Amino acid sequence: MSQIIEHKKQIVSDIADKLKDSKTTLLVDYRGLDVEEVTELRQQLREADVDFKVYKNTMTRRATEETGFQELDEVLVGPTALAFGKDDVVAPAKIINNFAKEHQDLEIKGGIIEGNVATLDQIKELAELPSYEGLLSMLLNVLQAPVRNFAYATKAIADQKDEEEGA
Repeated sequence: MSQIIEHKKQIVSDIADKLKDSKTTLLVDYRGLDVEEVTELRQQLREADVDFKVYKNTMTRRATEETGFQELDEVLVGPTALAFGKDDVVAPAKIINNFAKEHQDLEIKGGIIEGNVATLDQIKELAELPSYEGLLSMLLNVLQAPVRNFAYATKAIADQKDEEEGA
């Protein structure tokens, strides 16, 4: 009997560690999705390095108590899967939100973003943000614009001088 209790304590500890270490954690209701759809979702999340697991709600409640995220307890009703995003803040929200648009049975219940319990609106806003790579691309375009404009202006002046010399 003590082995079972020790095993459960280890699971609670693992959940608590993931809640603390993840940049984004989402709780989702996956009822109504068939095996093929869940497999597709897991694959998309795995490609983005997002851990997607189903735990018993009682275990998750004990972990939220341990980590101070008891606000999530109210959504821990019915089948609940947790998506832990370790590196990218936006990826779990974006993937799950996009998947939920295509599959009406998937419902985002709540989550944690950067150590704070998030509302559904905050999660949806996060999902609409560009990815890390997209943000870097935007930044590069902004940084390149002055140099590009300077190059165009220099070329225009050179072309104008060539026309004057040719005339």
